[in-house]
Amino acid sequence: MKLFYRHYGAGQPVIILHGIFGVSDNWVTLGKKLAEKFSVYIPDQRNHGKSPHSATFNYFAMADDLLEFITEHKLERPMIIGHSMGGKVAMTFALEHPEMVERLVVVDISPRKYPGRNVHFDMISAMMAVNFDAVHSRAEVEQLLETSIPNRRIRMFVMKNLYRKTRHSFDWRLNLEALNANMDYVFDGVESSDTYEGPTLFIRGGRSDYIVDADTPLIRKLFPTAQIQTIDKASHWVHAEAPAELCSHFSTFLGKECIPPGAEE
Repeated sequence: MKLFYRHYGAGQPVIILHGIFGVSDNWVTLGKKLAEKFSVYIPDQRNHGKSPHSATFNYFAMADDLLEFITEHKLERPMIIGHSMGGKVAMTFALEHPEMVERLVVVDISPRKYPGRNVHFDMISAMMAVNFDAVHSRAEVEQLLETSIPNRRIRMFVMKNLYRKTRHSFDWRLNLEALNANMDYVFDGVESSDTYEGPTLFIRGGRSDYIVDADTPLIRKLFPTAQIQTIDKASHWVHAEAPAELCSHFSTFLGKECIPPGAEE
């Protein structure tokens, strides 16, 4: 599957993978900062953004998409950064193709299986309930989402998926039917008899429960060299809430300075 992507900078390749309901645009600010030192690729994953739709939606398929992407662009041992769902894609790929990954960064997700979270199902239900024949503006769509998604930050995150289909109509870029049918796969754990021995960094939000202390044995079993760092003030949306701290961790781990967003040059 040929994925839509954004590309910035030059040098050693870095691939950033967004999470569920996300788009490549979510990571552009940090991606451009990394691009001052690296060649940064930010794809839209299948059924997201401007990438193709498919009824198949699981981590093995998305890891295959990543393999095709790396092969197509002739990327030599990229460093891979993945957030949430993107982190599980990155883990799956590193375990399947360890020789192809220079370094691995996983942002606020563990390899374990998760119980279904109401917030995800509420987001899908709210989006699927929008009757685009009856709305004429982005403001009207946001108003319809407000009851099911009261958190404005999450609502604005969802609104990133809205686009103008014609001059007078809107639609979602997400393949909601495929996501809704395959959400159980999104919560699946990363299972493998192999390990990834390369340098690995897990970054967790201090106000998030996606990575907890009890996850450490499983993380170290699959990724023996893993470091685990915490950004205390961040929730699951680490890149939105603490971009400077996240940039600092990237700098230390990747070995080249990542200039924090908003910092003086």
